[in-house]
Amino acid sequence: MPDGTATAHLYLPKLATVMREGYGAEDLRRDAVAGLTVAIVALPLSMAIAVGSGVSPERGLFTAIVGGFVVSLLSGSRYQIGGPAGAFIVLVSATAAKFGIEGLLLTVLLSGALLTLAGALRLGSLIRHIPHAVTVGFTCGIAVTILASQLKDLGGLKLSGTEPGPLIPKLGALAQAMGTLNPAALALGAGVTALIFLIRRFRPTWPGMLIALTFAALLAAVLHLPVETIGSRFGGIPHSLPLPSLPPISLAKLLSVLPAALSFTLLGGVESLLSAKVADTMTARRHRSNMELVGQGIANIASALFGGIAVTGTIARTATNVRAGGRSPVAGMLHAVFLLAFMLVAAPLASYAPLAALAGVLVAVCWGMAEKEEFWRLLSDWRGALVLLTTFGLTLLKDLTTGIVAGCVVAAVLALLKRPVVEEGA
Repeated sequence: MPDGTATAHLYLPKLATVMREGYGAEDLRRDAVAGLTVAIVALPLSMAIAVGSGVSPERGLFTAIVGGFVVSLLSGSRYQIGGPAGAFIVLVSATAAKFGIEGLLLTVLLSGALLTLAGALRLGSLIRHIPHAVTVGFTCGIAVTILASQLKDLGGLKLSGTEPGPLIPKLGALAQAMGTLNPAALALGAGVTALIFLIRRFRPTWPGMLIALTFAALLAAVLHLPVETIGSRFGGIPHSLPLPSLPPISLAKLLSVLPAALSFTLLGGVESLLSAKVADTMTARRHRSNMELVGQGIANIASALFGGIAVTGTIARTATNVRAGGRSPVAGMLHAVFLLAFMLVAAPLASYAPLAALAGVLVAVCWGMAEKEEFWRLLSDWRGALVLLTTFGLTLLKDLTTGIVAGCVVAAVLALLKRPVVEEGA
């Protein structure tokens, strides 16, 4: 798979390269079509990821609009689409619960600075070489954790206290709350997931998530179903972007959020470069890995200033951009502009979206995120299985950073043990 090695040293956004090579009306037309296609996919997904992360849905839109625009503007890839990602749900949720919204914004801001520094120090090469078994392990671990986090809204469950963060206590609390199961919410959420899968199977070019979410909102409103909606929990979506502002900053606060910011930085770097590699494979192009990290870092800083959450390159939306005929970073910039237009025009309609339906969207995301075939394939070799299960297990039971670090350590030890010993004097 192309990894950007040949151009890793370049610090020139691909947008500048595209414009230098020549950009015409036909390129703009194709980029506009691709941008609109991706925006239709990103609209329900951005809100669902924000709600799943424990923050209000407009923060997901702010992230996709501001962060997504800057990602494409400064990206080291021609096709990268940035926005909120499902992989960040667990980290964002835990950070918001521990430090509050202002602490979360400071964490995103700090992680943006660290990503920019990582790119400037040319650490993109290092991130590219994280073992495949580690990436499959933490991706599957994140998928399972996200799925568990959506069970409450999917079933309309009412917990007696705050929902625990760790997986095992969370499942215990959810089991105790099964007596509060809302059949209407469960049917709506499961129906959304099923409809998304059906559309993917029989009409793959249709915007399945948006269709399913719209149908669920109409059904809940017409039948007066007793389910919680975006409007009933959050009060609706604003009609415009907020003015940029810095979260409160002090040395003590920076030190307190630093561990979380390091986790954000590690995951953001891995996700964005994986996404860029996928685009390279689909287009036979080469991304500039260090420029990509710099662009992702500045995008996170911009997202935090506008009240958004963590932004990264998103594999599914980037692949959608390529399939829709996107030619350049202009497609990603236009996707952000279209999202802004949707928010300005249709913000009141979002209030009717049932939370169970958003949970159903994320269930479909989890299924697509988990690399199931690769997981089973890696289990066939004991070395790959050991790295995979170490990463997977610790991501589930501890946290993402522990899982990635432990998986890399195990992989390094196995590589050293496998290396043949050279006889002295040979």
